Amino acid sequence: MADSTDSRTPPVPAAPASPDADAAAAADAAADAGYLRRRTLRRGSAGWLLLTGLGVAYVVSGDFSGWNIGLAEGGFGGLAIATLLMGVMYACLVFSLAELSAILPTAGGGYGFARRALGTWGGFLTGTAILIEYILAPAAISIFIGQYVESLNLFGLTAGWPVYLACFAVFIGIHLWGVGEALRFSLIVTAIAVAALLIFAAGAFTEFSADGLNDIPVDKDALGANSWLPFGLLGIWAAFPFGMWFFLGVEGVPLAAEEAKDPVRSMPRALAISMAVLALLALITFFAATGARGSAAVQDAGNPLVVALQGDGDPTPLSRFVNYAGLAGLVASFFSLIYAGSRQLFALSRAGYLPRFLSLTSRRKAPYLGLLIPGAIGFALAAGTGDGARMLNIAVFGATISYALMALSHIVLRRREPGLHRPYRTPGGVLTSSVALALALSALVATFLVDKDAAFIALGVYVVALAYFAFYSRHRLVAAAPEEEFAALAEAEAELERD
Repeated sequence: MADSTDSRTPPVPAAPASPDADAAAAADAAADAGYLRRRTLRRGSAGWLLLTGLGVAYVVSGDFSGWNIGLAEGGFGGLAIATLLMGVMYACLVFSLAELSAILPTAGGGYGFARRALGTWGGFLTGTAILIEYILAPAAISIFIGQYVESLNLFGLTAGWPVYLACFAVFIGIHLWGVGEALRFSLIVTAIAVAALLIFAAGAFTEFSADGLNDIPVDKDALGANSWLPFGLLGIWAAFPFGMWFFLGVEGVPLAAEEAKDPVRSMPRALAISMAVLALLALITFFAATGARGSAAVQDAGNPLVVALQGDGDPTPLSRFVNYAGLAGLVASFFSLIYAGSRQLFALSRAGYLPRFLSLTSRRKAPYLGLLIPGAIGFALAAGTGDGARMLNIAVFGATISYALMALSHIVLRRREPGLHRPYRTPGGVLTSSVALALALSALVATFLVDKDAAFIALGVYVVALAYFAFYSRHRLVAAAPEEEFAALAEAEAELERD
């Protein structure tokens, strides 16, 4: 890098650069170029439609199961309020991320935003939280896929490690084939799942009865308990993590920024449309399932939509169709979450926060180790524990931490760098991201109400990761990585302003 003269010093002629210095600078530049050349993604592979499909795919499995457990925590009214508040949190977060992703369209996503706003520690904390979410969630979903395969008696298979292994092997293989092919596959499977949800709602609403919404017995000892809030006011808070299931994962769309066509324009558009679609699906699924059979009937069901359609009776053609479509929804979310986890791992390792070899890409521009190693971890967790609910609760814990840090990043950048070029600006500005921050912190505390063990396991993983960063990787960061260069530019500009 060429030397520059401080404007405050006397005009002394600068010494000519030595040949050795020029050669060293050229060698450093060549090394950086070579390093990044082996760590590049396929640009221009995804337009706004594929990005929108990716946003919906992350989440759609949550409409088929999981959310209904919130009825056992808060009843119909408690879960309804929790879902509304979590919907507001995600909407505010998505609008904030739309602005941030237009400023910094790289594979780092939340890590990159927090790196500029909160420094290296903030970037690592955010990236680690996102990794916890995107490594644990696919492991949990693979278990649910196994349960669906067994219940549908597909090929005579039962839930177990062969099914989990097949899931990881087949779908990671598609990702290794290429990102464009992977996202098109995801879009097709997601479209099937969304169509099934609409067909389910059309059938379930023909049996809708408002009397079934509040049929869970009231806990008279709970503060503020009534037929709509059978577990009282605290039940609303306890239902937060389950209200999140209708939206959990949509924040991962910015992780596709480096592979998007015109990300400055397509990313905000895809985030907004994804959120609108998910909000509509949440509304109709929630009311149709509880109204058709009653809240008490579906609160503990592993397949609440099927129970809503057939109850304890024999399967119907519609319930069979929805059962198969539920498998499609699980596949869509499993497939897209693997993608998100690999891109976050790729960005963190490319910048040196994690071992650098994890960011190597293949000839087809796929981060092959970033796919294979998290896949191996996910398979081991699924086969070794078989506890999908526990792993999803750990994933939710990681997600809420990342939401709080990403919302905080938006606030900090708005306050500290008001003149930063923003091709897209969040409606409501800092107020919007402040709402997201407050609700994310509330959801984080709520995870302790639902599953303390899961929360403490996630904290333990955090402690190990932070020790690695504190004692090793923070001294070996790669300045040439896009997210690091972006942050270094801000630091240089601040230094000039101070001078």
